[in-house]
Amino acid sequence: MPKVALYSQAGSKVGDIDLNESVFGIEPNNSVLFEAIVMQRASLRQGTAKVKNRSEVRGGGAKPWRQKGTGRARQGSIRSPQWRGGGTVFGPVPRSYSYKLPKKVRRLAIKSALSTKVREESLVVLESLNFDTPKTKEFVKVLANLPVGKKALVVTDTVNENVELSGRNIPGVTVIDASNLNVLDVSNHQTLILTKAAVEKVEEVLG
Repeated sequence: MPKVALYSQAGSKVGDIDLNESVFGIEPNNSVLFEAIVMQRASLRQGTAKVKNRSEVRGGGAKPWRQKGTGRARQGSIRSPQWRGGGTVFGPVPRSYSYKLPKKVRRLAIKSALSTKVREESLVVLESLNFDTPKTKEFVKVLANLPVGKKALVVTDTVNENVELSGRNIPGVTVIDASNLNVLDVSNHQTLILTKAAVEKVEEVLG
């Protein structure tokens, strides 16, 4: 059973916490991790690229010359794709790039991401994280007292507005609640910071 240090908000170690092995201690499946990241990145694509086909470009109402007798190839419109200013053939149109992986694959992916952080010793668990008012300076002090890298993902058990507002202006820091925990965010940050309550919530859902 994996065990990590438990820190207070002030940055001092107050003990250890045992993590659920089926969530934080599995053998990471890198291929599933890759598939989950590709899926999430695909869903972030806007898909707004658009070209005009021959029915949408302006002009081309009249036949440019008669069908026979000119010695030139027959043409029906100056807005055909082979003409300058003509429509585009098989160009991009607005579409959604998103797709879904099976539920079991998604669960395995997030477990693999969490287990990877434990293996890399990049998981930090806080006893609690609360601020009376939104205060970026206080949040910076908390991070300075913890073993974290330049990019940190902070996960609380529920939406905590004071914590979220305190952390949103700090470069490299992202604050989310446990219900929004995802593979892409975990993989994109050097350090994963979870509150003790968030750990319990994640283990309850994934365990």
